[in-house]
Amino acid sequence: MWQFAFLIFFISVCIFAGIMLYDSRTLWSGASFLIMMICLSVFLLLVLYQCSEWLAAHDLVIGILIVICILAVSSVVLFPTILILVFFIEGVRVIRHEGIKPTNLLSMLFSVLLCIYLVLFPVIGNLGKNTFGTMLYKIISFIAVYILLLLAVYSLSAVLNLLHLKKKRNADYIIVLGAGIIGSRVTPLLAARIEKGIELLRYNPNAVLIMSGGQGSGEDIPESKAMADYAIDKGVSAEKVILEQKSVSTEENLRFSRELINKQNPQIIVVTTAYHMLRALILAKRQGIKCVGFGAKTKWYFTLNAFIREFVGYLSLTWKKHIIMIGINVCIVIAVYGFK
Repeated sequence: MWQFAFLIFFISVCIFAGIMLYDSRTLWSGASFLIMMICLSVFLLLVLYQCSEWLAAHDLVIGILIVICILAVSSVVLFPTILILVFFIEGVRVIRHEGIKPTNLLSMLFSVLLCIYLVLFPVIGNLGKNTFGTMLYKIISFIAVYILLLLAVYSLSAVLNLLHLKKKRNADYIIVLGAGIIGSRVTPLLAARIEKGIELLRYNPNAVLIMSGGQGSGEDIPESKAMADYAIDKGVSAEKVILEQKSVSTEENLRFSRELINKQNPQIIVVTTAYHMLRALILAKRQGIKCVGFGAKTKWYFTLNAFIREFVGYLSLTWKKHIIMIGINVCIVIAVYGFK
């Protein structure tokens, strides 16, 4: 039996490696990694089961395994509580540092909604035995679980797309995405992106930096001009910098930057903030831009809230297929409970 489990695990490893090597800019990268880890867990459990006689003679090993199992089960049981607390606490920190704005309430709102689902809805679901209440509870439960699972896979895919064994990529172009400026001054968040672009330029000396960003409301000059000035002040040669000054969104950042590229089959690196990277790569893939992404760091309290915003942005890009999935489930629930 363990031989068959190992074969399945080996196949899952090959699928994961194939996705990562061919094009990791998809949620299948995270999903395949998750499936691979599940296959590994099943394989190890079968190996442990078939080695039970040997384990019976080694109390220390059994004790260690029991502790590991307790920790694993505890982690699963306590995960929702920890998740609610982390999002709530970080939500408070965002409001304290950034002020009360709709976009700054996402983290706290997520924790409140998750708490309502985990605490109140089970109670409501048990209050009555009416068909409508049960049907509504099942539908909401599916949507909640579906969104949480999708968020987990999205998060895992985002992390995998940020992992790189080397910074030297023989790149021809390094596209640094804009992020808004104050007057003519770059913000700390944008400065981190530029610094990452400069760092990658040192590893890829034949590349040029494309500073991408137009002029928005409250900005005295185009973002790309402020970005270029910042890079030049840091010692980058002006000849190594190209300005893209028309874009006002991530999609336009990539599209207009691509128009400035005049080389066949170029090696492209896209630089943005870490939490923003996966959505930027998905948008690049949709435009047929072959690239890899490197993420710049930012403050943790801001990252968590911004990451939820990015996930919502991803849902807006792919809403049709998720509506279909939810719609199929709603139809099944109505069919099951509607004829009782």
